[in-house]
Amino acid sequence: MRAEQLPHTRPTAKLRTSAVTAGYGAAPVVHGITVEVGLGEIVSIVGPNGSGKSTLLKSIVGIVTVLSGQVWLGDVNITNQPTEIIARLGVGYIPQVDDIFETLTVRENLEMGGYLLRSSEVPDHIDAVIDTFPRLATMMSRRAGKLSGGERKMLAMGRVLMLRPAVCVLDEPTANLAPIMAHELLEQHVRQLAATGAAVLLVEQRARAALAISDWAYVLGGGTCRAEGTPTDLGTSAEFVESFLGGSRDKGG
Repeated sequence: MRAEQLPHTRPTAKLRTSAVTAGYGAAPVVHGITVEVGLGEIVSIVGPNGSGKSTLLKSIVGIVTVLSGQVWLGDVNITNQPTEIIARLGVGYIPQVDDIFETLTVRENLEMGGYLLRSSEVPDHIDAVIDTFPRLATMMSRRAGKLSGGERKMLAMGRVLMLRPAVCVLDEPTANLAPIMAHELLEQHVRQLAATGAAVLLVEQRARAALAISDWAYVLGGGTCRAEGTPTDLGTSAEFVESFLGGSRDKGG
């Protein structure tokens, strides 16, 4: 007799969008999207190029206008708030590009990440970041522009962690990285973000790799949410695999 499968239990949502329609000017790119991510949870948004994944993230952090619907951080409505206010409230955003200051050292980048802290608090926060990403300790005096692609992303994550955000939002963190570096970034560094207790919302071009580390996933297509569920549930759907993962190939940009 086969045991009945228990439903997947998710933590209480720390970040939530409610039927968000967003875009540039008056032209919506995403339509009626609802996503949730809880503390310590990794939630991925996957789908083909042009499906609105990055637009959704940018609407959450105040870069793209929410035309209808709402964005909530806990019980605080942050819809269309300025990006700096959203950061102050505890949402850290790591964009696909321009995520570090190349002319500054690693230490200076971390100090810049703590711009809202009192100067006396900065050293302790740097120490906490190094506890999460020990490799940064060996490169504190190096110029960020001299780092490898994977090291740059690790620094970008560390810089965001300086403010100890409740939520970390990552847009295509493995873009332009070699496969080995991309695997390390997701399997180690993104997992480490969630291990700090933060809610992690991830848009990732490598859909299979993202699903492998995720607790829950949303599938976007044509600016709408086509499916959601655990990676296991999604991975057993032939329609999902064929449409969004390209059969046996790893797609999802």
